[in-house]
Amino acid sequence: MLSYWEKKYFLNDVDFCIVGSGIVGLTTAIFIKKKQPKAKVLILERGSLPSGASTKNAGFACFGSLSEILDDVEKHDLAYSINLVKKRWDGLNALKKLIPEKHFELKNYGGYELFTHSKSDQKLYEHCVGNIHLINSELNFIGKQVFSTAKNAFGFGNTQHILKNQYESQINTGKLMLKLLEKANDLGVRVLNGIDVKSLDKKGNLETNLGALSFKKVIVCTNGFAKQLLPKLDVNPARAQVLITKPIKNLKLKGTFHYDKGYYYFRNIDDRVLFGGGRNLDFKGETTDEIALTKNIQTQLDTLLKEVILPNTPYEVDMRWAGIMGVGNSKETIIEEISDKVICAVRMGGMGVAIGTLVGKEAAKLAVK
Repeated sequence: MLSYWEKKYFLNDVDFCIVGSGIVGLTTAIFIKKKQPKAKVLILERGSLPSGASTKNAGFACFGSLSEILDDVEKHDLAYSINLVKKRWDGLNALKKLIPEKHFELKNYGGYELFTHSKSDQKLYEHCVGNIHLINSELNFIGKQVFSTAKNAFGFGNTQHILKNQYESQINTGKLMLKLLEKANDLGVRVLNGIDVKSLDKKGNLETNLGALSFKKVIVCTNGFAKQLLPKLDVNPARAQVLITKPIKNLKLKGTFHYDKGYYYFRNIDDRVLFGGGRNLDFKGETTDEIALTKNIQTQLDTLLKEVILPNTPYEVDMRWAGIMGVGNSKETIIEEISDKVICAVRMGGMGVAIGTLVGKEAAKLAVK
């Protein structure tokens, strides 16, 4: 139920309504205001904080591990896979241009991919090494020798081989989101939390927990939750489960780390280890927008943390949480007009940090003609 004041001064005469206040939603709003400073831009967010993955991700400024890129090559082709990497790299550069990297603690510690002693991992490692020159030559737009072999200088257990990506970095997710919110606010973007958009039609009419609302232009930036509003889109929710330890004295680990084609990932932050993944243990069960934890995946995270990541180090788990990504049959993002009043910018495929800014810029360009 809305009052006269709320409807007239908070929700009336809005030029652009954006659904979702994550990285894409905020950057879309920012780029719209840069193009049209006088435009009235409103963001609706159902949670007290962004409800998807933007404040719940691991903070990887990555563009794909070597095994992940080669997996894309096998499923699609080389040109498609390299183009995906280029978009991610361009997106990271767009982020740094929009928000100076000092404000979100971009740290180039490098990225590493682990391979255990198992036969499947050894076969995968040999496949990676056999194609490392090819992929490096294709990624010369990033720099020389993106991927190389490395030694196990971190004390990992059950790890026979490591590959390094010298151009991969990590960020502080919390600081990035605070800075994006601050920048949007400074430009006059209004963010309203606690408004749950339940349905949307092609005329820009929304059904919400506050009743019916209507706007001149609506841009859906809800990523993993997009199918709730646009059921025909090829985008499905994909839950990611994460844990973080308490601070560990003399922690050796520094960088961003991948295992099993990127399905597991971990990093250092504030003398802690942040570790997530395991969606591949139950693809069907993790294709959900329910923000919850499951025993099988948390048990596997605990096992790998103890046996591989910190085999000889005392530690305690401090927190556990889950976030929702948006994936589909393609890893390409969906940025398109649904109608003359509705636009969508979704399907980040777990690469929201890398491509979110670029997607927001493209969505704004589509909205402001």
